[in-house]
Amino acid sequence: MRIGMTELLLVFVVALFALGPERLPAYAKKLGEAVSQFKKYSDEATQEIKRSVVKPLEEAQAPLREAAKPLEDLDKAVQGNVKDIKESFAGIGKQKPPAGGEKPEEEESREAAAAEDAAS
Repeated sequence: MRIGMTELLLVFVVALFALGPERLPAYAKKLGEAVSQFKKYSDEATQEIKRSVVKPLEEAQAPLREAAKPLEDLDKAVQGNVKDIKESFAGIGKQKPPAGGEKPEEEESREAAAAEDAAS
């Protein structure tokens, strides 16, 4: 939740009417000190949580990550092999294009038959 400029101005005007102009500066100073202490305590609590909770969890996760690394490598290898096998099976039953200037057998036999017909 964010407080905008209009909200702050409204709070200031209400405080001015409720406390009066002579007491407002003293209360503003007290409020500033309270906010400063709150920030200090919240920073200390954050540091304590990091020290007592986050760091031990990270230390506990490190061996698990190391143990999982070989499994991740194995998974990558298996995925690569599966991809190779799929590519191999994808070519089954499909005629490969001729290499170089060679013609497929069917085309050669058609050309030979056409040449015989032309010769007769």
